[in-house]
Amino acid sequence: MLEPVKFSAYHGGAREEGLLDFSASLNPYPPEWLDEMFKRAREISNRYPYYERLEEELTELVGEPLTITAGITEALYLLGILALRGRRVVIPRHTYGEYERTARIFGARVVKGPNEPEKLAELVERNSVVFFCNPNNPNGKFYHVRELKPVLDAVEEKEALLVLDEAFIDFVQKPESPEGENIVKLRTFTKSYGLPGIRVGYVTGFEKAFRSVRMPWGIGSTGVAFLESLIKDGFEHLRRTMPLIWREKERIEKALGVKSDANFFIKRVGNVEGFVEAMKKRGILVRSCVSFGLPEHVRFSVRKPEENDKLIRAFRELGF
Repeated sequence: MLEPVKFSAYHGGAREEGLLDFSASLNPYPPEWLDEMFKRAREISNRYPYYERLEEELTELVGEPLTITAGITEALYLLGILALRGRRVVIPRHTYGEYERTARIFGARVVKGPNEPEKLAELVERNSVVFFCNPNNPNGKFYHVRELKPVLDAVEEKEALLVLDEAFIDFVQKPESPEGENIVKLRTFTKSYGLPGIRVGYVTGFEKAFRSVRMPWGIGSTGVAFLESLIKDGFEHLRRTMPLIWREKERIEKALGVKSDANFFIKRVGNVEGFVEAMKKRGILVRSCVSFGLPEHVRFSVRKPEENDKLIRAFRELGF
């Protein structure tokens, strides 16, 4: 009676203990207020987690109207309810797989195109939906507003919708983000605070529509406690830790001959399965990019200096 969806998306993150995890692209420096946050979460776990007040305070901090969601993942499913059913959905090749999975779940007509704004703009039709990840996952390429202009113009002209996934924008040294009535931006705190188990993010644009279909109590008491701490912190944690990540990123770029605008890299290694297993034997987990349509590449993130030393040494031992 109920048939499974014939499309799956693979995600990074360790599924076994004891490995140094470079497969998930997270801030390796946890916030100093974690203990207080978890204590607060316990204190409020006996009540329903309403967070309208926090939504207003976060709006003031961010500087534009927003809708809090349980990470970008919930936002994608809310988009499915609001905008994807029966629509033409344009998705770049070699990007985050959950866009296509969500689109197919909601019966959209998926069209693939190059991960280049100018060429992607040619595929935009009236009332279509365009997904774009900036910086892109898995290659870390970031497009500035002037570079996005072709797809921005096409979306406006065709009265289409641009879904701009900015999950990793906090890791970009000089970020820019376009404005427009036809743009939905997806943001998350999962990556930049290194807390993937705490599902908190937000959407900017069309806040009344998103709030009308949002699941009640979606982020739980831990999410509420996290938001309270984050708002009190005022993004100071990001200002303190991002320069540490940028310094290590530059070191890895020089050591391994890679380049990225985000906190992760891809590198061609040939036999991906063999390479991943060889790294595991050295206590390191990297991400196979097969699910991205890049069967000879792996993705790996920036971690702390002593951990990055182990990564670089392992690459060199394997001849890369």
